[in-house]
Amino acid sequence: MKTKILIVILAVVIIACGVLLGIKYMSKKSDAKEENIAEGNTTIEEEKEEDNTPKTKYSGNQRTIAVMIDNVGDARPQTSLNKAMIVYEAYVEGGLTRYLAVYKNEDIETIGPTRSARPVFIDYALENDSIFVHYGGSPRALDDVKKLKMDNANGIESPANVFRRTKEKAAPHNALTGTKVIWEYASKQGYRKTTKERNVLNYVVEEVTLEEGTGATTVNIPYSGAKVKYVYNIETGLYERYFANKLQTDWLTKEKITTKNIIITIANNYSTDEEGGYGRQQIENIGNLDGYYITNGKAIKIKCEKKTRSGKTVYKDLEGNEIKVNDGNTYIQIVSPSMNITME
Repeated sequence: MKTKILIVILAVVIIACGVLLGIKYMSKKSDAKEENIAEGNTTIEEEKEEDNTPKTKYSGNQRTIAVMIDNVGDARPQTSLNKAMIVYEAYVEGGLTRYLAVYKNEDIETIGPTRSARPVFIDYALENDSIFVHYGGSPRALDDVKKLKMDNANGIESPANVFRRTKEKAAPHNALTGTKVIWEYASKQGYRKTTKERNVLNYVVEEVTLEEGTGATTVNIPYSGAKVKYVYNIETGLYERYFANKLQTDWLTKEKITTKNIIITIANNYSTDEEGGYGRQQIENIGNLDGYYITNGKAIKIKCEKKTRSGKTVYKDLEGNEIKVNDGNTYIQIVSPSMNITME
């Protein structure tokens, strides 16, 4: 009888220990997950475990990093444009354009060459809730960064390990950075690494085909400094990008520069009286602007609605519905109304 009682007691003790160990394990797992969320390291796989809903490449609560990228002849070819979630291109001065590359959920060793900030790109860094990365800036842009108290890394002021120079390109077109050193700098500065905001673009898992759209297998965007052209590759489902009549490739990987989506925003631009002159451009991007969404060889007309400088641009079809964007990288081309854009 005593033996049976001892066996029962032992069994109860074993079960109780198992329950306690299970609780402890789940608690540790929960604590680890909370720590990851706090650090902006939540993975897409972890999110799927929560709600079993398929996620896009750019899902998650990690904050974005927005990097100013040089685009003059000595800076080309650039590197890591293909890894950006969004690349904005707009006039700066002298007919030249510059890029703002927005990165999310990427671990990248080398990005660049980086270059100085301009006011219009600050608008797009703000609407993406980004840490803004630049190497100097025009007087007005630097004043904006300070007044708006933007989380930023400025190559002129930041520690040398955030930016490095390569001997393979001529200064000042040779400053490089990477996401790891930016996150390390962000930690030291106390910058937030996560966001509660949704992505600017409404990325979806299901394929968007624009059945009612017009043909757009070739898209020509003639900036005065150099023409941009996109050519659709039906085999890959991507657009290959040309600049100044030359196929763009990555400086380090030698891969073609491609994109899944193209958005064109038509906005007035004009020369400012900014200190130093140089014909620096201001772009009127607030309001309800005309544009196009282009993907998979088709294009539709859209409206680009931006209510405030820091407010997110909402891209809508002509019926007023926010457009669905294919799960892949996107170039947003900001062009003037006088530009003769052609598609075929």
